[in-house]
Amino acid sequence: MNNSGGNKRGGSRPNSSRPGSNKPKPAMPKRAQGAKKAKPAAKADDKVTDKVAKKPNPTAKRPKNDGEIRLNKYISNSGACSRRDADIYIQSGNVKVNGVPVTEMGYMVKQGDVVNFDGVTLIPERKEYLLLNKPKNFTTSFDENDMHRNVAELVRGATNAKIQAVGRMDKNTTGLLLFTNDTDMIRKFSLPNQKSSKIYQVSLDKNLKFEDLEKISHGVTLDGHRLFVEEISYIENEPKTEIGLKLRTANVKVVRAIFENFKYDVIKIDRVAFAGLTKKNLPRGNWRFLTEQEIINLKNI
Repeated sequence: MNNSGGNKRGGSRPNSSRPGSNKPKPAMPKRAQGAKKAKPAAKADDKVTDKVAKKPNPTAKRPKNDGEIRLNKYISNSGACSRRDADIYIQSGNVKVNGVPVTEMGYMVKQGDVVNFDGVTLIPERKEYLLLNKPKNFTTSFDENDMHRNVAELVRGATNAKIQAVGRMDKNTTGLLLFTNDTDMIRKFSLPNQKSSKIYQVSLDKNLKFEDLEKISHGVTLDGHRLFVEEISYIENEPKTEIGLKLRTANVKVVRAIFENFKYDVIKIDRVAFAGLTKKNLPRGNWRFLTEQEIINLKNI
């Protein structure tokens, strides 16, 4: 008996590991607890049903169809006020569509809808886009003290829409200049971080050294800001004073500053390409309307 008791004591060590090996057995209640997690799963199902229940919201806004436009943009396009101000008028109940007050943000206006803004019926302008090959001695400035003629003279009579130039050009800069009454596009191409490329032909007072060309190709720092240069090269069959420069900026002053930073004087700048548009079949001083495909391309940039 004592031996058996001794055996029991001696066997206590292996038995001591058995309780440890039996620890997974209490896990059975945990599995039962895991079954309780089915309740959150049921909640997840409830969430799914909730999501399904929320599906009518997008349909309430209606998907945008051809010819539809947001109400605030419709008002802005008419020239009544900015989109932001239009939102304020809409929320205050001062805008009616087909005689019914509309306070819903994001409301879509269809073709044929009559929009009344603060008591006045609006007629939005049709969007117009035209491209000018600007000659020398014309400027985009409306400064009364500027003695040079304005580029608006060159496109006068092209359309009754209130078009304006996209970006600025001084009197000595020539080349492509886009005009439109599309405020969204004007704002888009005025942003410093825009994605569209412009190509300039730059005439310098002396040959551009190859080492300077290499330095410019790696980007330059102007006024503490790093400027990325997409491409720079000598123009084939031309003197080394004639340089081709590809940038994303539409600011012609930046083009001039790049070379002045390397102690070159810029004699002439000609913008030969703008966001995929070229001067092909467009003589200096002439303009043309953009094609539908060209307009789509600009909007997709």
